[in-house]
Amino acid sequence: MSVEFNYDAASGKSFRIVSQSGSKILSDKILKRAMDSEIEASKDNGASALTPANYRFQFEGSESLNGRPAYILSVEPLTGSKFLYRGKVWVDATDFAVAKIEAAPAKNPSFLISRTLVQWTYAKTGNYWMPQLSHSESKVRIGGTAVLTIDYGTYQINADKPHSGGGN
Repeated sequence: MSVEFNYDAASGKSFRIVSQSGSKILSDKILKRAMDSEIEASKDNGASALTPANYRFQFEGSESLNGRPAYILSVEPLTGSKFLYRGKVWVDATDFAVAKIEAAPAKNPSFLISRTLVQWTYAKTGNYWMPQLSHSESKVRIGGTAVLTIDYGTYQINADKPHSGGGN
């Protein structure tokens, strides 16, 4: 499945399916549901935020990631929310921004899925760290493996426009 992704601070995430191949059942029941969950999670950032309110963190070490020093943390969700995950997070040691995540959902998203592994990578664009790639592989009880890869492509950062008129 090839998907176009857009994000607006006011309305959150949106997806447009550009192309797809393979099983229509897997596409509709697994991949489209994953996108719907992403949209839902983007509307309540607190529910999925990588904060001590949602996770227990443990320092695992450090390594170079894409030529930059990074800290590795294990994360364990405090609840079984469908928006949380367990796994590892790489934090850029210079900017203290999330650079990579490898994890599994805290709660299985569907009875049809026996296991899901997700990897997110982020890259610095100007002064901002933005999603670069999201790749998930779900072992489906009937039908094999469902793969969803989101390549966020290039970014255009639009500065906030100044507000005009309307008062003193």
